[in-house]
Amino acid sequence: MMNATRSAEAGGGRLLMDAVYRDLRRKVVLVTGGGSGLGYGIAKAFASNGSKVVIVGRDEAKLDLAGKELGRKVVCIPYELTDLDRLPALVEQIQGRVGGLDVLVNNAGVHLKKDALHVTNEEYQRIIQTNQTAVFALSREAARTMVSRGSGNIIMISSMASQYGIPKVIGYTASKSAVEGMTRALAVECGPYGIRVNCIAPGFIKTSMSAKALDNDPERKRRVLTRTPLGRLGEPLDVAHAALFLASGQSRFITGVVLPVDGGNSIGF
Repeated sequence: MMNATRSAEAGGGRLLMDAVYRDLRRKVVLVTGGGSGLGYGIAKAFASNGSKVVIVGRDEAKLDLAGKELGRKVVCIPYELTDLDRLPALVEQIQGRVGGLDVLVNNAGVHLKKDALHVTNEEYQRIIQTNQTAVFALSREAARTMVSRGSGNIIMISSMASQYGIPKVIGYTASKSAVEGMTRALAVECGPYGIRVNCIAPGFIKTSMSAKALDNDPERKRRVLTRTPLGRLGEPLDVAHAALFLASGQSRFITGVVLPVDGGNSIGF
């Protein structure tokens, strides 16, 4: 069960939440791309709940810094997720060091902003390899270990780019649309084994990367906020708490869903 206390700043602004999902304590949680941004926020939320958190990513310096900030109980493993043949060994390594995987959060991804007519085959394949193929391969390996225990959770991270057309991100859009389809297909196949598969589709979230992009383009930022009914950017904590909920027993009868965490951006006008 969950106990939660929360407070909001005057004017209905930023929401601060202290939630405890007791059933996630001591659960083994793997967060890909956990060294920064959304992945870091998700890893921090699970660690704060007492989960045994493993973060992987290609940037060893970012992982080291994240590990120091998150605490000694968080295991950091530098790894290039597109090295598909070694993914079974990665899962075995995690099981040997921490225990069997209970939750996988597929957060890692790459992005390319470029006119579709100028995107090369190599650039497109690089995005598909990381955001789609590697996500499937790691989910498959994690699910194989979960089957033997009769339970497990896989959480995908999609994007508003899969909900409506956004220019200059053709590869990213295609990969995230595939992830949402993969979520539903895996949920159907894995459900009989006690494994739930869900997806979070974040809207415009306040990270160092998004802040830089929007602050340098005031008109785009205006359009983003105008289309978002709640009138503000989200925060990594908003996505993190959605992940906690989907991984916990509170959502035990939910599988195969794509949950927008976007302040209403996907339905705004």
